[in-house]
Amino acid sequence: MTSEYSAHHLQVLEGLEAVRKRPGMYIGSTDSRGLMHCLWEIIDNSVDEALGGFGSRIEIVLHADGSVEVRDRARGIPVDIEPRTGLTGVEVVFTKLHAGGKFGGGSYAASGGLHGVGASVVNALSERLDVEVDRGGKTWAMSFHRGEPGNFAGDSPDAVFTPFEKSSELRVAGRAPRGVTGTRIRYWADRQIFTKDATFHLDELEQRARQTAFLVPGLELVIRDERRVPSGEAPVETSYRYDGGISEFADFLAPDAGVTDTWRLTGTGTFAETVPVLQATGAMIPTEVQRECVVDVALRWGTGYDTVMRSFVNIIATPKGGTHQQGFEAGLMKVLRGQVEQNARRLKVGTDKIEKDDILAGMTVVLTVRLPEPQFEGQTKEVLGTPAVRQIVSNVVSKELTALFASPKRDDKAQTALLLDKVVSEMKARISARAHKETQRRKNALESSSLPAKLVDCRSNDVGDSELFIVEGDSALGTAKLARNSEYQALLPIRGKILNVQKASVSDMLGNAECASIIQVIGSGSGRTFDLDTARYGKIILMSDADVDGAHIRTLLLTLFFRYMRPLIEDGRVFAAVPPLHRVIVVNAGSKANETIYTYSEQELHALLAKLTKAGKRWQEPIQRYKGLGEMDAEQLATTTMDRAGRMLRRVRVSDAESAATVFELLMGNDVAPRKEFIVESSAGLSRERIDA
Repeated sequence: MTSEYSAHHLQVLEGLEAVRKRPGMYIGSTDSRGLMHCLWEIIDNSVDEALGGFGSRIEIVLHADGSVEVRDRARGIPVDIEPRTGLTGVEVVFTKLHAGGKFGGGSYAASGGLHGVGASVVNALSERLDVEVDRGGKTWAMSFHRGEPGNFAGDSPDAVFTPFEKSSELRVAGRAPRGVTGTRIRYWADRQIFTKDATFHLDELEQRARQTAFLVPGLELVIRDERRVPSGEAPVETSYRYDGGISEFADFLAPDAGVTDTWRLTGTGTFAETVPVLQATGAMIPTEVQRECVVDVALRWGTGYDTVMRSFVNIIATPKGGTHQQGFEAGLMKVLRGQVEQNARRLKVGTDKIEKDDILAGMTVVLTVRLPEPQFEGQTKEVLGTPAVRQIVSNVVSKELTALFASPKRDDKAQTALLLDKVVSEMKARISARAHKETQRRKNALESSSLPAKLVDCRSNDVGDSELFIVEGDSALGTAKLARNSEYQALLPIRGKILNVQKASVSDMLGNAECASIIQVIGSGSGRTFDLDTARYGKIILMSDADVDGAHIRTLLLTLFFRYMRPLIEDGRVFAAVPPLHRVIVVNAGSKANETIYTYSEQELHALLAKLTKAGKRWQEPIQRYKGLGEMDAEQLATTTMDRAGRMLRRVRVSDAESAATVFELLMGNDVAPRKEFIVESSAGLSRERIDA
């Protein structure tokens, strides 16, 4: 750092240098998420062609050497000379930022690509990129090394690379069949840019491919994974194609039985927009143009309470919403509020007003809009910003829904009546819960008469400093009483394996003594009425034995917290204690006191014994192996598991609630077949040495 600051301190990054210097600006991050974003950029270019009616099949191949290839049978990247730069269309697309056919030149009516940086960013962040284009009866080819065109002496990214010196060459690599066009792109991600553990996730790729196949009816996406394929076996290949469109997508996403059928709301709207238009002279002239926005919505209501909403702009997902989602919710609110007011006497709503959450409960919706040159916030395109879309979507939803409620068909009348009943019941449940919450008193341990007798409470009333240990069994409770700090550590014993709440109903859960005790002691309620602010403890620590049964009990407890007290996990208040597995007493020579060392896994124990042997030290035999917390005395339990100075806690987090819900349903749900399939497929990875027998 220097106090001098003048023009010679400024740097100008030319071409693709800016991408390599600040990759996060273009792809979000340099971990697996950024690596996958690069792949989406290439795939979406092919999908944009399919949206325009060119090509009905896209292949994605994950090669064994770490590269990835995308093939399509669309129009192919232009191979003729672009007049302003004097370069071929292929080189312009892959080496020039903000260059492409999606700036309103008429090549695409609606596309996911907007900024003309996708392919060039991928090229800049690739150690090697090869592109082949079939056009005009020929196969044209070009290669790049970290964004620079040239020739490789071999087929691998490590082959000797010779950059073009005077002019670039788009070489003819062969002949293409008459009438066949398309593009093949294969690239190796640059490990100078991406982290070592960045990898292509097959499940995420398949999920995105399935989503795209739903959004573009008739388009087939094929994924072939050639990585880690055993010798003699064919690669795993998966194909996705759906002709039902977003109606089929909504049915696929719906987590519950339907109250209504899947309704399709479609319409269009136009708006004027002033945008800079590139003239033949090269000047950008602000021009008012007419845009058409096509709205297509598939929605249904189910018997459950979860809301599943997916919104898209030109097949690009907008997970953070935007003006199209705002318009959808506004139109929905307008129609349903009006219908509830018209049927107020039958529904017995009085003067109460429904709110957005009442309407969204149990709803599954896929919202898509298509328009030329939409305005997004940033290259990652997570939020739509085009203002006029809000009113267009709101008008389409209002018009189509109003027509459904006015329909004379018997099925439509029955379903709309059921929908109004559901919305009003949600409103009444919300109002009732709020009234109950407002009248509920906060009680501490001394005031409460409903707390379980087996609770061993702490003295402190400081919620932030207090800890509740949920202990497995009365034997461990006796030791834990002596080991705890009674000022801020409370104990609640449970009787072995509690109810599996993933399978049980709410009434069964509340009727279970152990589940009810846990909910009462924490003091924040459960389910939708759970109030994190009224929790009586700052940390909830699950302290079970370090064996298979202990792990099962911990899983059952986590299922209870995940289903009915999820805010505790989301706020980082739930922990799992980590008791040791072994106690090794190292014998010291002479009068020096022996040393006690605890290990937490078989691997750690073997490493310790090897270290002691190498140092010439002895240890007492047999080594104590703890099967349960009750085998420890109070001093050992305090030192290893309860004392803040030396214990280890594992925080339980829910970084992705949707994925976590899927795992809980797989492990603990009613459907046995997927669980059996999971066990069978995972058995190959089981280490027999880990079986405690």
